[in-house]
Amino acid sequence: MGEKPLKILACGDVEGSINAVFNRVRTVQKKSGQFDLLLCVGNFFGSSPEAQAEWQEYKSGAKKAPIHTYILGAASQETTRFFPSADGCELADNITYLGRRGVFSGASGLQIAYVSGREGRQDPTPAHCFSPKDLSQLVEPLISNNQFRGVDILLTSQWPRGVWQYANSPEVNTKFCGTTSISHLAFKLKPRYHFAAVEGVHYERRPYRNHVVLQENTQHVSRFIALATVNNPEKRKYLYAFNIIPMKSMEASELVKQPQDVTENPYRKMVGENTLSDPTEPASQFFFDLGKKQRGGGRGQGGRGRKRPSDGDGQNQGQPWDPDRQTQPSGPCWFCLASPQVEKHLVISIGTHCYLALAKGSLTPRHVLVLPIGHYQSVVELSSEVVKELDRYKMAVRTFYKSKGQRCVLFERNYHSQHLQIQVVPVPEDKCTTEDIKEAFMLQAQEQNMELMEIPEHTDLKQIAPPGTPYFYVELDSGEKLFYRIQKNFPLQFGREVLASEAVLNIPERADWRECKQTPEEEESLSKQLRNDFQPYDFALED
Repeated sequence: MGEKPLKILACGDVEGSINAVFNRVRTVQKKSGQFDLLLCVGNFFGSSPEAQAEWQEYKSGAKKAPIHTYILGAASQETTRFFPSADGCELADNITYLGRRGVFSGASGLQIAYVSGREGRQDPTPAHCFSPKDLSQLVEPLISNNQFRGVDILLTSQWPRGVWQYANSPEVNTKFCGTTSISHLAFKLKPRYHFAAVEGVHYERRPYRNHVVLQENTQHVSRFIALATVNNPEKRKYLYAFNIIPMKSMEASELVKQPQDVTENPYRKMVGENTLSDPTEPASQFFFDLGKKQRGGGRGQGGRGRKRPSDGDGQNQGQPWDPDRQTQPSGPCWFCLASPQVEKHLVISIGTHCYLALAKGSLTPRHVLVLPIGHYQSVVELSSEVVKELDRYKMAVRTFYKSKGQRCVLFERNYHSQHLQIQVVPVPEDKCTTEDIKEAFMLQAQEQNMELMEIPEHTDLKQIAPPGTPYFYVELDSGEKLFYRIQKNFPLQFGREVLASEAVLNIPERADWRECKQTPEEEESLSKQLRNDFQPYDFALED
């Protein structure tokens, strides 16, 4: 979108007054033109019968939101029933639940970090609460990148404790307001705008610095805005409109401009103090371990988080999700290497944790699959050892393709599939550029009303797609990554259709693998040829 600003609305606790907030949005848009997004913090749903009836109209499709609306998860136990899963999903037309925690990044490059619910002080963490692990899994992949400057927007339901330091005072009892863990989160993520709610008041803090004057390079300022409850009798402000150009599209000199009323950072002193010994602040602990080697064999933060079951499905309640423990297939699996169903004549290379195979009904003669030997459903469920070998295979195939003058395109569809398959397809360099391939994916997604978002380099897939989330993912030879969180009715052949299209390989007749079937003899001959060609790049032969 270049330098064109995005027009965004932020809203406080809706608490079931859905008609009221959307009527207000229509009024604003009539006066100021169409906005791009509505971001809702705090409790979106209400528990009264009237509020439930109002929601039903949107859920059934009888009414539609007038703007793309993104909401946080439950901030109270009573409203958890409105969220079918801990993972983000579309709840109604134009109304999307972001998820428990993560980073949302649209085609414009705008980065929105979010954490749903309140701070949990018990284990296991209730469904309407976040845990220290949730926060560390959000923060660590971002700040571990030395190019990280901050996020554009941070959405939390709770306030950061002490945000009023060095600034104007809010109309709340500051003794009981906010939580230290959100203060640490805001300090680390350096949001340009931070929105919160649940206190029932409007409070717009003066902007604060993210650098120490004369000691650090000048950085952008942060603005904290708390919003009141929709339809509150005191007429306090609950809707906030603003324009923003994504940080990645701004000149550094423009980004770091300091307004006249800027203050010191309200959290710096708090973060500098060691609060580990304070048993009343358990969630603040996670920040003091960032950057240190984690316990448990040095696994990444995504390694041993809990997989939260969907609300209403109590079968796995309280069971820790462990990537080292493979799930068992519910029936015969065509891709588990030990399974009698596997067509072993298609196998090209076998490593310790993964294997490479010719794709059945391949798009081109060198179209391969990288698969885990054990039964895993998606990349985000893999242990660090499996991920490491998966990456080695990806790198080996990339190098192999490059030697043949071909670009490497990888994609994964975690939807209507029970065993992880990374599809790896070569595209001749003289056919099209990487930008052409990216554009083909973007345009075809747009035509099917899907928004493929670009994942920033420093964002881990596990961070935006917790285990159990249906998604489609593409990796280009430039290292650029595209992601779509599947909501419903996703075309199963989408990846193949894009690559087979006129804009890329120009073989539309091969878009469906079932139309490309070969005899076992033809497959065996092709596999043998590929096995021989790939041999110089096959690290499994050396290990």
